Amino acid sequence: MPTHLLNERKVWEALLADMPMTAMLRSLGKMSQVGLLVPGSAAEWNVVARLADRDRLRRARIHPLQVLTALAVYRTGHGVKGSLAWHPVPAVVDALDRAFYAAFENVAPSGKRLLLGLDVSGSMSTGQVAGAPVTPREAATAMALVTLATEAKAEVVVFQDRLVPLALSPRQRLDDAVRATSNLPFGRTDCAQPILYALQRGLEVDAFVIYTDNETWAGGVHPSAALRRYREATGIAARLAVVGLTSMGFTIADPKDPGMLDVVGFDSATPALIGDFVADRL
Repeated sequence: MPTHLLNERKVWEALLADMPMTAMLRSLGKMSQVGLLVPGSAAEWNVVARLADRDRLRRARIHPLQVLTALAVYRTGHGVKGSLAWHPVPAVVDALDRAFYAAFENVAPSGKRLLLGLDVSGSMSTGQVAGAPVTPREAATAMALVTLATEAKAEVVVFQDRLVPLALSPRQRLDDAVRATSNLPFGRTDCAQPILYALQRGLEVDAFVIYTDNETWAGGVHPSAALRRYREATGIAARLAVVGLTSMGFTIADPKDPGMLDVVGFDSATPALIGDFVADRL
């Protein structure tokens, strides 16, 4: 091993002893690249044990999306930017996969009646969310599974120019759930569809959360108008959050209405923001 890598490995070995969980998730590739995190190593045992420790995950307040992002990057064997490359350790990849589902327990429920709408257009399978190799479809579906696992009253629907209910289970594997949201024969993206669906069926909804990529409205009723219509018909002060997972900017929310929120882009802080908004803590 080159001297510079040997020296780096010693540095990372010392850092790993007291490394916070979030820093560890970001550093897995580097630790593998310098030869510290390899099959059969003490570092492999250390990392796998930490990822299996539900108490440690909870104390660090690790959100499932943080783990999913770390998993998506690490298993590729190279950094998102730059020339950093490594050989992924299979046991670490498996531990990250298990930690993703274990971290569902860390999400505090809002206690609200929620309706999630997932855009299932073809463009949701392309692009990256938060600069990681996670597609908008994967991120949106992951958020749906997290919500179903943590909220007692939540429903998920999928839409483009029309809408269908989606039978997802919080115990479902993410790859199976992503397949269920793929290759559906719809048309253009209309983010008002989940609200109109609830209105037509008389559903009681406290908050609508809609996940799309960078397309937000292509229908005959603007989502903000649909929300006002829903409020008037039901007497519920329903909220609306539209999340453009890869958007550089859009406008749906009425700036004078505190019950509407546009989320442009997505990173590890976004789930907490949406949770606070839905629970009326913002």
